[in-house]
Amino acid sequence: MRNHSPRAVGASAGVGTVGTVAAASFGFALVQLDVTVVNVALPAMGKALGASVSALQWIVDAYTLAFAALLLSAGFLGDRFGARRIYVGGFALFAAASAACGVAPDLGVLVSARAIQGLAAAAMLPCSLALLNHATGHDPRLRAKAVGWWTAAGSITIAAGPIVGGLLLGAFGWRSIFLVNLPVCALGAALALRLPEAPRHPPSRGFDLAGQLLSALALAALAVAVIEWRPLGWADPRVWGALALGLACGLGFARVESRSAQPMLPPGLLRNPVFRACLAYGIVVNFTYYGMMFVLSLYLQRVLGLAPVQAGLAFLPLTATFFVVNLLSGWWVARAGSRAPMVSGALIDAAGFACMGVLGAHTSVWLLLPMFALLPAGMGLGVPAMTTAVLAGVERSNSGVVGGVLNAARQAGGAMGVALFGALCAGGDAAIPAGLHACALIAVGLLLLAGAWAARVVRAAEPASRAA
Repeated sequence: MRNHSPRAVGASAGVGTVGTVAAASFGFALVQLDVTVVNVALPAMGKALGASVSALQWIVDAYTLAFAALLLSAGFLGDRFGARRIYVGGFALFAAASAACGVAPDLGVLVSARAIQGLAAAAMLPCSLALLNHATGHDPRLRAKAVGWWTAAGSITIAAGPIVGGLLLGAFGWRSIFLVNLPVCALGAALALRLPEAPRHPPSRGFDLAGQLLSALALAALAVAVIEWRPLGWADPRVWGALALGLACGLGFARVESRSAQPMLPPGLLRNPVFRACLAYGIVVNFTYYGMMFVLSLYLQRVLGLAPVQAGLAFLPLTATFFVVNLLSGWWVARAGSRAPMVSGALIDAAGFACMGVLGAHTSVWLLLPMFALLPAGMGLGVPAMTTAVLAGVERSNSGVVGGVLNAARQAGGAMGVALFGALCAGGDAAIPAGLHACALIAVGLLLLAGAWAARVVRAAEPASRAA
């Protein structure tokens, strides 16, 4: 019987699986919500704190960069010390950082607290996936369905972030979008503490401090170069210096990892063609989606003149579409493998971005609705399929590290998307529509390339994945 509700998952594997899916999905939802919930509040924050567009980008990217930079280490820590222990600790740190954001007196404190939120999110995300994979790893069909529900929870909250942010902003002000996390974190920790701990694995490698520092510096420096090139200009030595530092640290990271006996990034992963294709796919999806959500939040309020609540509600079609399509993706992957949903998702996303070429300074908000249905439809089809393809091809003992690598790359892609797309729209409110068109063109090209790579590579691995 093809029933894909959470109750059906429980019927297949017992109540423990249902509880694990719920608890893991709760943390993932919180992590993803905070990636986008601030977007609709950015104009209000800018007015209250006297922040420019580049400063607003740092409110978003401080979280995302810290999130991306620490994900690899968090996956290692979860494998070594226990996924549940790290997961619960992440909830506690996230609550403390959210409180600091909510009372931040200036931009510097807010950006710093956002970075700490990102560290906490990094602790939670790969561990949630490790707990889920442990509970369902005996049954590939059950795993595909559970990953669909897990991804649906995160995708829905990505889409719901602007709506939640708009409602809270309209009722209580921008600080409320952070303070509301305190009771949410308490509930998430309580759910996680009821779960059985996943088995710990004997550490086959140590903590790669050099690799961790180099990867974090590379991401931060590249973000500085991309975000600041518009306000400072390419000729400014600070921009070139940040770019040179980022490239040097990136090369240093590659050298350290290739020579280390215990690398943070297992070299065998990058030799796997399916993993490489899925990694590129995830980077492109996050790069285009998060970058465009940042730009659209500015477009709706600064160009079309919508109030924060109205701007938040404009994103409502994303939420319903994400939910339905994520579940469809889990069903489709369980029946036919990952290739078709990944390729279809990339094409649908590309169509949604292509439609944004018609947006202008006086466009009716109703014209956004088809685009806001296509974007989550494509992402909702492709991301669960990509995640399932990766998990099916690795040892369960490495699921925390693999989850960290995949999601670190995706979050880094999202941070770079906000940096580049924001920079293209940073020439004042009048420049936003033209910048948005340029962003849409870039997104279409990248998605078509990612879909073509998935079509070529994932197809060859599908029989092995389905038999895993």
